[in-house]
Amino acid sequence: MPRAVVACLLAVVATTFGVVGGSSAGAAPPTDTLSVAPDGHGTACSTHSPCALDTARDQARSLVPTAPGDVVVELQGGTYRLTSPFRLGVQDSGRPGHPVVYQAAAGQQPVLTGAVKVTGFTRVDAARNIYRADVPAGTAARELFVNGVRADRDRGPRDPSGFSVTSTGFTTADPAYASWTDAARVEVVRDSGWKQMRCPLASLTASASGGSNLTVDPACWNNNHTSVPHPGFPFNGAGLPTLDGVSWLENAYQLLGTPGQFYLDQDAGHLYYVPRPGEDLATADVELPVASQLVDASGTPGHLAPLDDTDWRAVYTGSWNYSGGRPLGDLNADVHYTSTDGDAVSYTFTGTGIQMLSETNDDEGSADVYVDGTKVSTVSGDGPVRLAQQAMVSVTGLAKGTHTLRVVKTGGSYLLVDGFTVIPDAIAPVHDITFSGLTFTGTAWTAPTAAGYVDNQAGVLWDPTTHTPTRIPAAVQVHRGLRITFDGDTVTHTGTSGIDLADQTQDSAVTGSTVTDTAGTGVAIGEVDDYYQTDPALMTSGDTVSGSVVQFPGQEYADAVGIWVGYSRGTTLSHNDVGYTPYSGISIGWGWGWASDCTLQAKQGLPTPCAHGTTYAGGHHIVGNHVHSVMGALFDGGPIYTLGGLASPAEFTGNVLAECIDGCNMIYHDEGSSQWNTHDNLVRYGNGSLWLNLWTPSIHDDSIHDNWSDTAAYNDNGTNISFQQATVVTDGNWPAAAQALVAAAGPGIRPGPQADDDDLRVAYSGSWSSSGSRNLGDLDNGVHYTEHDGASATLTFTGTAVGFLTETNSDEGDVGITLDGVSRGTVSADTPQRHVQQKLWSVSGLSDGPHTLTVTKRGGSYLLVDGFTLS
Repeated sequence: MPRAVVACLLAVVATTFGVVGGSSAGAAPPTDTLSVAPDGHGTACSTHSPCALDTARDQARSLVPTAPGDVVVELQGGTYRLTSPFRLGVQDSGRPGHPVVYQAAAGQQPVLTGAVKVTGFTRVDAARNIYRADVPAGTAARELFVNGVRADRDRGPRDPSGFSVTSTGFTTADPAYASWTDAARVEVVRDSGWKQMRCPLASLTASASGGSNLTVDPACWNNNHTSVPHPGFPFNGAGLPTLDGVSWLENAYQLLGTPGQFYLDQDAGHLYYVPRPGEDLATADVELPVASQLVDASGTPGHLAPLDDTDWRAVYTGSWNYSGGRPLGDLNADVHYTSTDGDAVSYTFTGTGIQMLSETNDDEGSADVYVDGTKVSTVSGDGPVRLAQQAMVSVTGLAKGTHTLRVVKTGGSYLLVDGFTVIPDAIAPVHDITFSGLTFTGTAWTAPTAAGYVDNQAGVLWDPTTHTPTRIPAAVQVHRGLRITFDGDTVTHTGTSGIDLADQTQDSAVTGSTVTDTAGTGVAIGEVDDYYQTDPALMTSGDTVSGSVVQFPGQEYADAVGIWVGYSRGTTLSHNDVGYTPYSGISIGWGWGWASDCTLQAKQGLPTPCAHGTTYAGGHHIVGNHVHSVMGALFDGGPIYTLGGLASPAEFTGNVLAECIDGCNMIYHDEGSSQWNTHDNLVRYGNGSLWLNLWTPSIHDDSIHDNWSDTAAYNDNGTNISFQQATVVTDGNWPAAAQALVAAAGPGIRPGPQADDDDLRVAYSGSWSSSGSRNLGDLDNGVHYTEHDGASATLTFTGTAVGFLTETNSDEGDVGITLDGVSRGTVSADTPQRHVQQKLWSVSGLSDGPHTLTVTKRGGSYLLVDGFTLS
């Protein structure tokens, strides 16, 4: 679908949730319905006298306990401009089987936005066609949308030449940079490998040789260049690349002049913009996102992360020793340890529970666990192999208050303490809430403006100060949710990620929804720092993304992916369409080789002794997804990418993986991936990519069989892999079973005015290739092309009109047109100059039913398929 098009909202049928009034036998119980509007007020919350959203939420709390069915909050159409998130807590939950439902009123389109509308533009620079509007001084924003299309922060040319690295940043012989104003707002951006790095500048000065020195903010330079965070397993792999070059410079007034780019003078309160052809700023809808979040549904506790054994609250009594810099996978590479029975560690905390991380090994022994002076258990660290960061002690369910944990060594050679996780509140998820038919848009994330963007991989970052893992925040955020559902919703045009099912959210779902044009990740599930959990209540589990469209993620942060899954159990990703990504389409798992044993790590060439632990992840079902047009900006990813080991088997089947742009592996089970049953997938248009890459011995115990591919190239260097070569198909001659797989993949046909060249309704016969990120104005920035006369592309569609979009140029030739098996003659794509998205042939007035349109190359050097228009 075109990136500027928002999917149609789905009307919610009344019988889905019950109806108000009488009911017949067997009918759903009646609902309690509250009505809200953008200008709602008062407390009636009725259709004729709607209230505000917050008012309806508060009233719903009192209705839930006695409601015979669902409690429904209907949002009338219009724009709800939010300056702070709509917050839902445990007290706002529904009941199992009867959620609180926030839904669009029938036939209406409510839009929740964190953007402000900007008006009053005047032209201030005729030569560069720059317009300016006033916004409140101090307004912080990194995104702008004009008539529903993302504008770019102004930037210089891609990969500029002449920059050299210095000890504090970069230098160049070009003297122009030294004259730029407001250097602290200028950002240097580097795309390298699988990472994007960003840093603000500290200064721009003239060099002694007459050029310019670009001094990068010192803290950001340290984080992205000099001392990149690299704790190793389970938090990251290589740690590289670094900010060692300039991909482009961004956000300087002097760079303005390109249509569709803007500059915000935050201090003065001036927004500058260069309109695109056809944009009239007197009437245009100009939206400046300023709010950081739209929905926050939070249970308790919030995010849980371990604290080191050196935490000030840990008191060690007896003859304890400290060991730092251990390359064994310890938290922060250190532990406290004792060999004396009777030695103890105490930890006083405020909360409802606590976990203590230790190590298991054959020289570890037993310990008694006391809470507030009362013995609650005896635990043991004895095990056949060394495993780091094990939750040896886990105490939950305490009354909230101040407690003291005391662990006393009673046996074995050693007791080790590696860290503590405090559970500050009762485990109480926000639960049974549904959002249906709503649009969420216009969020801002401004943290990189001051501190830069310190990337790890796939939208997982390092906190610039603590160097602990963090992630791009989302417009719609769920923290510790249970049965939270997004059905038929749209998230679009954000400066953040889209939807995040975070902090061990369980049994929640994104179904039939559209997430598109996000600055960060489309949909995220799980965390990266809860790998050690053994308590099912403290795991991410049972979440689903199905029947959804996730396209154009990473529009600002190019390392972000369409769907990201961290540590989780039983995640289902089913029949989604994920595409047009700058990095991988779907990324599943974390930890690299952490869960692979030391023998496998040694075979990979990793240090011995090794950093080895466990994870609770596994049981995933990755089924029937269409993932396409990926790797548009970065390198070393793929349509579906897995990482790290699993504790239980997972299935990877029925997926159609296509159109890799660059630096890709089509089925990419990366470092540590294990227990994947990968079968009955179809791979095509990899543009030189391997259809399968198992590159290193720490990838182990996977089964690869019964797949189809248009290339035979693969890499199997894993351990204990059951491998069967794919059935290799040439010239689009897919057998019936493969064609059935294509027909079943993705969310099904979605109505819209266009079908892109990589739409599953298009079948290519003959020798074809794909080309993406051409930046020439193609529909969705890519095409399929052939150099062979007789090669054809066939669109199967239902409708009354169709048109063929292509590129015309001097190297294009004649194109044969066939509709429903009948020749409609020949048209020519030969023109003296290049023109993109040209409707070379069209027809209307067809009977409303199924049709097939075939275009066939008849001459010239190339035939390009850019897409089709549909009625």
